[in-house]
Amino acid sequence: MRMNENTVLVTGGATGIGYSMAKNFHGRGNTIIICGRREDRLEQAAAELPGIHTFSCDVSIPDGREALFRYVSEHFPKINILINNAGIQCDIDLTKGMPGLPDLMQEDNEIRVNFVAPIYLSALFTPLLAGKDNAAIVNVSSGLAFMVEHATRAPIYCATKAGMHAFSIAQRAQLAPLGIRVIEMIPPMVESELNLEGRRKRNMVTSPNMMSSDQYVEKAFSKMEEGIDEIRLEVAWKQ
Repeated sequence: MRMNENTVLVTGGATGIGYSMAKNFHGRGNTIIICGRREDRLEQAAAELPGIHTFSCDVSIPDGREALFRYVSEHFPKINILINNAGIQCDIDLTKGMPGLPDLMQEDNEIRVNFVAPIYLSALFTPLLAGKDNAAIVNVSSGLAFMVEHATRAPIYCATKAGMHAFSIAQRAQLAPLGIRVIEMIPPMVESELNLEGRRKRNMVTSPNMMSSDQYVEKAFSKMEEGIDEIRLEVAWKQ
């Protein structure tokens, strides 16, 4: 995969792995658009990475996804890479029965953010990406999709990431004739703001097993350049 001279959209691009991807692509001479829900973090990212473009939206709801698509298709019709990175993680106590579950009909939950949003965003952008040089959709899943026993506290998160793994396999096969490469990034434990409150309770904000988001992205992008479509790092299996 060519890592320069692209037009790249990164969802959840103001923090964590998304920000590190935006920063890495920015340093290679690409046009970068990031989106997110927190305008203050978008403004901070724009100040740190001069020249990137930001758009405030909530990709978990149809209006947010459609507004993002209209903005990008109107202002950046040359887009050739979509990165489905936005995600949330919640500790959920299944022993409490119904009171322990979030309202899965509401926007801000793991199923809508981690699973539904990437599916619909991919559908919106596929016609725009089809036939473009170096076209790709990058789906960020998680090593926890394969090692649920290490995060039984977050059962819905693990399920959504396992779902994205399966979806990526099918999506890769279907979009290949359109010239769209589908890449799955499978991060290990990475220092980020993901479920920060829950990790603070378990004293897991940092650990010797974690790498920084910048370190992870550098290693993952190296594999992406090599043409690997399912990017697993060895550390993903040592959480």
